[in-house]
Amino acid sequence: MLKHMNKVVLITGASSGIGLATAKKLLGEGYTVYASARSDDSAAELQNLGGIPLRIEMTEEDAMVDAVNRIIEEQGRIDVLFNNAGHGFYGPIEEVPLAEARRVLEVNLFGLARLTQLVLPHMRKQGSGTIINTSSIGGKVYTPIGAWYHASKHALEGWSDCLRLEVRSLGINVVIVEPGIIHTGFNERMVSTIKELTSSGGYDWLKTAVLKTLDAD
Repeated sequence: MLKHMNKVVLITGASSGIGLATAKKLLGEGYTVYASARSDDSAAELQNLGGIPLRIEMTEEDAMVDAVNRIIEEQGRIDVLFNNAGHGFYGPIEEVPLAEARRVLEVNLFGLARLTQLVLPHMRKQGSGTIINTSSIGGKVYTPIGAWYHASKHALEGWSDCLRLEVRSLGINVVIVEPGIIHTGFNERMVSTIKELTSSGGYDWLKTAVLKTLDAD
């Protein structure tokens, strides 16, 4: 445990699933963990384990700037940035409002990219660091009515590969995580967006088939 005592980690999307499990594991191994958790219960659990909860909204510049500044002021470094926060909105391309599509890209790509930009100068200065980006198996394959989610994850894959080439010589590693479906409530949110969309009538058969696949019809 002692070898990890001075390692500082920032994790987004730590309210549940991969983010929460990772934060708890790293705390148990002696890392200093700052974790963005939107759930009060998760924040309290992490705090009880010695973590430092943060409120980071991935579409809000000020919140990201404040979080990074706080960590640097308190710790003087950030060793690991785990970009785990994500958002999905499922439905036929014709029916998904572009405002919802833009939010998927804002959270999964542009918000993640901005937080990375804020952390990179500090990793460059210290000559080391690891950036972990949660993509998805959906960044390698595609499915019907998942176009905007897949678009965001395919983009993240290419973006991460380019970043890796740019920062490798600076002592910074870039890692992509590609999970399948994790029990975090994502399935439930996917189902709700499909059901709540205003129907054009042209894709009801497709939505029914997808919902059946998800055992949610």
